[in-house]
Amino acid sequence: MAGLSSAQVATTPAPLAAPVAASAANTCKVPAWPIWRDFTTHFIQPDGRVLDASTPQQHSSSEGQSYGMFFALVAGDQAMFDKLWRWSVSNLAGGDISKQLPAWYWGRQKDGSWGVLDKNSASDADLWFAYVLLEAGELWQRADYTRDAQQLLKRIENEEIADLPGLGPMLLPGKNDFARPDHLWQLNPSYLPVPVLRRLALASPNGPWSRIAENTAAMMPAVSPKGFVADWVSYRGTSPTSGVFVVDPVKGDLGSYDAIRSYMWAGMTPPEDPLAAPVLRALDGMTTATAAAGTPPERVQTTTGSSTGSGPFGFSAALIPYFQAKGQPWLADLQRRRVDTQLQQSLLPERVRGRQPPYYDVVLSMFSLGWADDRYRFLSTGKVQLSWEKTCPRATTR
Repeated sequence: MAGLSSAQVATTPAPLAAPVAASAANTCKVPAWPIWRDFTTHFIQPDGRVLDASTPQQHSSSEGQSYGMFFALVAGDQAMFDKLWRWSVSNLAGGDISKQLPAWYWGRQKDGSWGVLDKNSASDADLWFAYVLLEAGELWQRADYTRDAQQLLKRIENEEIADLPGLGPMLLPGKNDFARPDHLWQLNPSYLPVPVLRRLALASPNGPWSRIAENTAAMMPAVSPKGFVADWVSYRGTSPTSGVFVVDPVKGDLGSYDAIRSYMWAGMTPPEDPLAAPVLRALDGMTTATAAAGTPPERVQTTTGSSTGSGPFGFSAALIPYFQAKGQPWLADLQRRRVDTQLQQSLLPERVRGRQPPYYDVVLSMFSLGWADDRYRFLSTGKVQLSWEKTCPRATTR
């Protein structure tokens, strides 16, 4: 991958996987998904590591592993799904997901060896891991996936949730460093897709997930005065029983590469979910900005609404579900044309010779185009409805 030699592919030996049931991909008519084939070619190494070769560390992240597992689920590729998960457990979670949350950052260390570069967790990836394991466990009748999901979900609830004064439970971006001693908690709105929260509430009905979903919907208008959401926001406690959302004192009011996902998740939330409409209303600014320029801005100052730059094609991809949900099909079509052209250009042989396609743009495109092409939809329960399930005799009732 990207010119790496086998010596650069380092892993801890994975535990033996549970016996794999007959793959749904072998018993169902799963339509080909060309972009999944491209993703496995350019980003997934033979051992199941999702490689982002854009940094000197040639790194992998828990985000990349969890997103890859979601795409494998959509593609009906159980063998790759299993490989991605086994690598993640062995290398990011010390071989046992019941004992520790996955580290978020892995790669080449300063001494040339390979391993964890930052052992802190990333809660967005942890949520997606739990989500895809729950869905795969049910879909492919894999009790081991369901067990892993429940063990991981328990750790998330114990280690990544804070009870904020006047608000209640909220997901912190990671296990460490986001709860400050001055009664301030840093939050990342893009870590909180409402459908994912709904699915976790279904799996853990006594857990905090329904309230976190409601608090996410309450957060959006509070932090988006001009209709744009920031990459990072904060919540400051003003008394033991009250608090207020504020501009993050470390990251500021910039909305850019993290925040673009918030618009995508809002667009993908089923319209019958009572939280869908208020979240979309809170994010009106991106419609006006993109309509004026033709492309989404790369950077927005959320307190003033001022914007600079033109976002890459992944930003356009992320906004396709958003514009469809907001009843702006012409804007969705405009972004789709840009994505189709630039995504294909990024995958041309002369462009990928010796380097990867742009990781984040491809990932956003896979989420968005898979949804736009009806390869999957989120149900009001948060479960995912896959297009190929309709012809799959192994798929359980969803």
